[in-house]
Amino acid sequence: MMRSLWASATGMRAQQLNVDVIANNLANVNTTGFKRSQALFQDLLYERMRTPGASSGSGANIPTGIQVGLGTHLVSVSKIFTPGKPQQTGNELDIWIEGDGFFKVVKPDGTEAYTSDGAFRLNVDGQVVNADGYRLDGVDTISVEATSVSISPDGTVSETVNGTTSDKGQIKLFRFLNPAGLLSEGSNLYLPSSASGDAQEGTAGENGFGSLRQGYLEMSNVEVVTEMVNLIVAQRAYEVNTKAIQASDEMLQQANNLRR
Repeated sequence: MMRSLWASATGMRAQQLNVDVIANNLANVNTTGFKRSQALFQDLLYERMRTPGASSGSGANIPTGIQVGLGTHLVSVSKIFTPGKPQQTGNELDIWIEGDGFFKVVKPDGTEAYTSDGAFRLNVDGQVVNADGYRLDGVDTISVEATSVSISPDGTVSETVNGTTSDKGQIKLFRFLNPAGLLSEGSNLYLPSSASGDAQEGTAGENGFGSLRQGYLEMSNVEVVTEMVNLIVAQRAYEVNTKAIQASDEMLQQANNLRR
């Protein structure tokens, strides 16, 4: 069987996965704090019909040899953690990280997760929580009588009750040595893994951590134009692989018709 049939089939599978990644990026173009993904590919093994540098019959060394590739495969789908554009909301519990860092939220079972989504609200108990009800780490309960909540660039949270301002904790930021190694849990949440390394805690605005901006949200870093161009490239790559399969099939058909 011709190698080109199988090599082209791997190319079609790879481009299908590439389109899946691009489609997910486009689906989340308006998702707060979403980070786009990028599919990366590697070539498969090579069949060495003649090894480069081998000795020829005359005693000379062959300069290049003959190596035929067997296709491609998906090696990784990594998150690209470039910042998204800020959008002003005016909500006092919307927080934008201007720079590097993640928020830490605590689930009801006590487990921790990390997010770039700064859309927080107050629950019935006065806790600052995300859309899933997970508590923002580092912030105490806000009083029912509070007329306003203030968040400084370094993450200090304070409330005003009857004209008196009191401290309600400080929002700490976290970062990872290899953020691309984080596990994507969905709902804009990430979990650490052995590839990402442990979370490194820091204060907003210090030691390379970003500053916090109240009343803003970080939007998705997906650029529709870029994704559309990638989609066209993937579609054409898929199409040209089908053409290679058709050409291989026609060559096999001609070989089969030799005896007619």
